[in-house]
Amino acid sequence: MLINTPKSFLYSLSNQIKQILFSSSDALAQQVRSWSKWLTPGISIKRWLAVNVVGILLISLGLSNLWQLILLNYPITSIAQVLLEIDRLFNNSLVGIIAVVVGLYLACWGQARSISSITKALNPEGHQKLVDILLCHHRLNRGHKIVALGGGTGLSSLLRGLKHHSRNLTAVVTVADDGGSSGRLREELGVLPPGDIRNCITALAKEESLLTQLFQYRFSAGGGLEGHSFGNLFLTAMSEVTGNLETAIAASSKILAVQGQVLPATLSNVDLWAKLDGGQIVRGESKIAATKGKIDKIGCLPANPKALPAALKAIESADCIVLGPGSLYTSIIPNLLVPEIRQAISKAKVPCIYVCNIMTQPGETDGYSVADHIEAIDRACGEKLFDAVLVNKTAPSDAAVAQYDRENSHVVALDLERIKATGRQVILADILDENPQTHHIRHHSPKVAQELNSLVSQMNSNKRNQPLKLNLNNRDISNYLIPQSVVSTAGE
Repeated sequence: MLINTPKSFLYSLSNQIKQILFSSSDALAQQVRSWSKWLTPGISIKRWLAVNVVGILLISLGLSNLWQLILLNYPITSIAQVLLEIDRLFNNSLVGIIAVVVGLYLACWGQARSISSITKALNPEGHQKLVDILLCHHRLNRGHKIVALGGGTGLSSLLRGLKHHSRNLTAVVTVADDGGSSGRLREELGVLPPGDIRNCITALAKEESLLTQLFQYRFSAGGGLEGHSFGNLFLTAMSEVTGNLETAIAASSKILAVQGQVLPATLSNVDLWAKLDGGQIVRGESKIAATKGKIDKIGCLPANPKALPAALKAIESADCIVLGPGSLYTSIIPNLLVPEIRQAISKAKVPCIYVCNIMTQPGETDGYSVADHIEAIDRACGEKLFDAVLVNKTAPSDAAVAQYDRENSHVVALDLERIKATGRQVILADILDENPQTHHIRHHSPKVAQELNSLVSQMNSNKRNQPLKLNLNNRDISNYLIPQSVVSTAGE
C-alpha cells in the first residue's frame, strides 16, 4: 500500500491535469468560434474592422517614423521599410504626419461604420442613437428593486410608469378573480385566472402599444370564443404546454420582452369570501364587488394558501414594497391573505408604501376615507405592514365629481388626525389623471412612478423600525389638502 500510494497520487494528478488542459482547450475553442462569428459575411462588420485595423497600423507607423523608431521583430517591419524608402523622396516628418492623419481618418471611419452596423441591428427603426440605448439600458439595470402587490387595472397602470425607472421590477398578482373571461376559464378548465396577470405582462412589455391591442383583444363572436381575451387564451394554452402558470408566465415574458417579472401570489386555487356587517357571507370575488353592504371581514379558501417561493425571494431582496393602487378588498388584500407573503413584508427592512385610491368603489368602499382604507388592511393582516401612504392632493373637476356622484362613487376623504393615529406617514402628491372629455379619473402612472422612485431614493437608508423622514420642502400641510367643498360633496 505504501509503495502504491505515490503511484496512485501521480496517476490522479495526471488525470486532473489532463482534464484541466482539455477543458481549457475546449473553452478556448468555443471562444474562438464565438469571435469568428463577427467575420460572418453580410453583417457589415469585418470590412470596417479591417479599415479600423489599417488606420491604427498607419497611426503606429506614422508615430514611429516621426519619433525615428525602428520596428524590429514584428511582422510589419517590411511595411516600415517601405515607408522609409518613400521617406527618401519626401521630408521625414511630412511622411509621418501624413500617415498619422490618414490613419486617424481610417480608424474613426471604420469605428463609426462598425457602430452604425451594430446600431441598425439593435434599433432597426432608427428612433434612438446607440449611446442613448446604452445609457437607458445602464440606467434601468441599476434601478431600484421594487415589488408591487395588487391586481386589476391599478397595478398594471403603476407598472407602466415604473418600467421607465427600473428593470428590476416584480409584480405579485392576486389569483382570486372569478369573473369575466378569467372566471370562465377557471371554471371550465380549472386553471388559475390569467386576466390580471395578462394586464401586468402587457404593461411591462417593451413594445406595449401593439401587444396591448393583441392581448386585450376580445372575441365578439365564435361561440365559445365570444367574450374571451386573446391574452387569457394565450396564457391558458402556455400553462397547458409548460405545466403550470408560473412557467407559462416566464415563457410568455421572454416572448414579449417583459422588463421585470410577473408572479402569481400563490398557485393555489383561491376563492375569496366576505362577511358583511349584517352577518351575510358572500363567496367569490365578483359577487363581493357586486353585493351592497359594508364589508366587516374578508378571507379566502383555502385559509392559508402557500406562497410562490419566487415572490417571497423578490420581497426579501426588494429596495421598496408597494401596495396598490387597486380595489381594496378584491385586488390588494387578497395578496396579503397569503400568510408567507404577509410575513415576508413584515420582516422586510425596506420602505413599504400604500398607494391609496382616489375615488371610493361602489359596493366595496362606500364612504371610505384614507384612514378607513388603512384600517381595513390592518384588520385583514392583523398587523401594520406599511410605513407610509401616498395620497393624491389634487382636486378633480366639478364635472368629474358630479359624474362619479351619479355612480355612487366619491372622492376619498383625507382625514389627517385618524391617519396620524395609525402611525403612518402621509405623502401628498399631484398624481391625478383626469380625462378632459370623459372626466374619467385614475392615477397618473408616470407621476406616481416618479414619486415612488424619488421616495425610495430618499427613504432607502432608513430602517423599518425607525420613523421615516420625508422631505415635503417645508411647506404647510394645508397646501396639500383636497378642498373641503369636494370632500363635503362626496360625503352627501
